[in-house]
Amino acid sequence: MGPPPNERGPGMSETGDVAAARLSAADYGKNFGDVKPPLDRARALVEASRCHFCYDAPCIAACPTGIDIPGFIRKIGTDNVKGAAVTILEQNIFGGSCARVCPTEILCERACVRSAQEGKPVKIGALQRYATDDLLARGIQPFRRAAATGRRVAVVGAGPAGLACAHRLSMLGHDVAVFEAKTKPGGLNEYGIAAYKLTDDFAQREVAYVLSLGGIALSCGKALGRDIELAGLRRDYDAVFLGLGLGGVNALGLDGEAMKGVEDAVAYIERLRQAPDKAKLPVGRRVVVIGGGNTAIDAAVQSKRLGAEDVTIVYRRGPEQMSATAHEQEFAQTSGVGIKHWARPVAIVGRDGMLTEVRFEYTKLDPAGRLVGAGGGFALRADMLFKAIGQVFVPAPLGDGTAEPLRLSQGKIGVDAERRTSLSKVWAGGDCVAGGQDLTVSAVEDGKRAALSIDRALRKGA
Repeated sequence: MGPPPNERGPGMSETGDVAAARLSAADYGKNFGDVKPPLDRARALVEASRCHFCYDAPCIAACPTGIDIPGFIRKIGTDNVKGAAVTILEQNIFGGSCARVCPTEILCERACVRSAQEGKPVKIGALQRYATDDLLARGIQPFRRAAATGRRVAVVGAGPAGLACAHRLSMLGHDVAVFEAKTKPGGLNEYGIAAYKLTDDFAQREVAYVLSLGGIALSCGKALGRDIELAGLRRDYDAVFLGLGLGGVNALGLDGEAMKGVEDAVAYIERLRQAPDKAKLPVGRRVVVIGGGNTAIDAAVQSKRLGAEDVTIVYRRGPEQMSATAHEQEFAQTSGVGIKHWARPVAIVGRDGMLTEVRFEYTKLDPAGRLVGAGGGFALRADMLFKAIGQVFVPAPLGDGTAEPLRLSQGKIGVDAERRTSLSKVWAGGDCVAGGQDLTVSAVEDGKRAALSIDRALRKGA
């Protein structure tokens, strides 16, 4: 529980329990090292030998980007690692990061025949990383640009969706200008993924590899609605792709939400990802995280790894309803994070403007299936509270100065199967579009699918 209030321990601030440098340098290095060490050649060959190379393999259908999984595994088994990587990257140019962050346990690996037979699927994600890491390490660029078409496409957002779109368009011979609001490209891979999942500046190394194809001009610090306008892009370019991500976060709607110690989990993870020295990032001793998704898990586990003594996730429904996978939930719990279900916050309590406690009421489903208070509750002492209850799309920058609005659906950009929006010459993909999965691999597929549609439209109009 930490020392008494008047007896500050090592790393404790004078104003409360939120402080930096709680651990040794060695501890920080260990805690934020690679959570899934890569396979070496011997282990990769053994794992590849487990694949049945199924005809009409179910793992391919389970991959949002449609990678020929048995095909690349067969190539690993014959030591054709370059060929394996090319097979992966042809369908998913972000195959390296997806191998690290994809929930393979609910996608390709869950569909693996070995999983049904033995409860132990082929380690598809690890094999994908083995192949793609080798290609990136050797700096091999197997893709070439087609003959120049003379067409120019603007891409807004340098995350996986935008860069996947840009890469495919460049391969098809189009010139691409990518505009990114932040100071670095990479999107969530750079700013929103737990640091122990994408280590050693991998996000930037992968972006550099994508851009090495050529034909893609990147401009950072250029935000839609501030530095560039949709109307101008539609006027100056032959097509536009919007990969804007989600710019807003949901609020709890409680008094005291602006109190010192109450943080937005997304913003905190971004600061953590960009911190050159994790020891300098303050963290509480008693941390509470409200939410049930991957952001909640990442904020909680990283708080623990920064030196928090007690970390608890509180979610308003049961474990089955959490958007974080069962694997991620178990990972949090084995990392020392507690998870409380069926409770929601009702009060944020502080003293002298600083957070001291969060109060909750128990919840249940009424006969109609609606979430309601169940009576009773509990309080958790806290000096840091993370809000991780979802992100929202901010449509304001989309105003293009005309009477022609961009159609929204479910609060996001409405698109068809080819990722075309309601505006002529405008496509969109990734987290900003309605109906999509909140996954890097799904964003990559959106970008690729939009690029192919843009290419068809441009050639048809030539």
